[in-house]
Amino acid sequence: MIFEFRFPDVGEGITEGELVEWLVKEGDRVTQDQPLAKVETDKALIDIPAPQPGVVLKLHIAKGAVIKVGQVLVTLGQPGDVVASGTKFDSAGVVGSLEVSEKILPLPVQREVAVIRKSSIKVLPAVRQLATDLGVDIAAVIPSGNLGQITKNDVMVAAKKKSEPISEVKVQEPPSVKVQMKFDFYGPIDHVPVKGVRKATLKKMEDSWHNTVPVTHMDEVDITKLVELRNAEKEKAEKLGVKLTFLPFVIKAVVESLKEHPMLNCSLEDDDIVVKKYYNFGVAVDTADGLLVPVIKGVDQKNILELSKEIMVVAQKAKDRSLDRADLQGGSFTLTNVGSLGGVFATPIINYPECAILGLGKVQERPMFVGAKVEKRFMLPLFVTFDHRLVDGAEAARFMNKVKESLQDPEWLLLEL
Repeated sequence: MIFEFRFPDVGEGITEGELVEWLVKEGDRVTQDQPLAKVETDKALIDIPAPQPGVVLKLHIAKGAVIKVGQVLVTLGQPGDVVASGTKFDSAGVVGSLEVSEKILPLPVQREVAVIRKSSIKVLPAVRQLATDLGVDIAAVIPSGNLGQITKNDVMVAAKKKSEPISEVKVQEPPSVKVQMKFDFYGPIDHVPVKGVRKATLKKMEDSWHNTVPVTHMDEVDITKLVELRNAEKEKAEKLGVKLTFLPFVIKAVVESLKEHPMLNCSLEDDDIVVKKYYNFGVAVDTADGLLVPVIKGVDQKNILELSKEIMVVAQKAKDRSLDRADLQGGSFTLTNVGSLGGVFATPIINYPECAILGLGKVQERPMFVGAKVEKRFMLPLFVTFDHRLVDGAEAARFMNKVKESLQDPEWLLLEL
């Protein structure tokens, strides 16, 4: 029995994905649940498992192509089964088996793709007689009825095409090709397809811009004492295989501030403001494929070293594209570090449906007044973008002041190491 496996609904409202890599080839034997292909949906790479054992008769999607939910992905069968070139099979549902007649009819010579269906064709006797009178093969007529039945108009259309001269035999029409110029009036150009991570980021940013009223509050904090603390603990962390950065310290400071200012840890759902009592922080990671934001769960329950290690792990998983969909979900607040790239200030876009995102700039050594003296101090730029519909400017400023207070006097963080 030939089995037509269609790209399944993987949940979360996903309607399409990009086929990144085939893990099998035509003629291979596969077992049930064996991964057939890697497909990128939204921002995660997922393996598509075989629904049943069998032989791979045909791979229907080319590497790099976009596949829609319900579109045929692969045809499975048994040794000796043959899939005619250009053949389409009817099947119910997203993933379903297919019964075909024992004898596969030859494809008729016509411009449209011949469709081989089950032996039971839905057609009224009068319509069947009309097809006979006009010399139209009823098995080759493409149905347009609501329930898949062949209508009188379908037969008339088939008869008209049958009477038209045919310059060449076409079993399957090739996909339409859009010709793209390699230059415009001003000079050479390239066309870069919007797909994969870039396509997901594009949609995410549009959702944020259309569904929030973003305002950015900027400040800087003296972290000289924190620099001393980090330097004192850096060697200890390295012995444990952990690179100690400022990010986990900032995460702990943000948690303490959110406990006092919970409106920055909320989202808007219809007419309700949902204030979250958990602290799952997204961390923006720059990868070769684009921006990914894995989520570290329960940051309030982890110490500095545990956070440092988990940041390293999720950042590496983001870069080698081994993140699971669950790694990208469940966030309540997001942090982004443009300072790692030398940036000082930015206006980050809210990771919708969250209502706030905090950015870190580059740590700078600057002369500052400390009392009546001028001293060299380490200054860290901070900037928080918030949804002004949910958070007032004064509340955002108080939130930032609490973060600064925690980072300026970091002795309490010793308990977190």
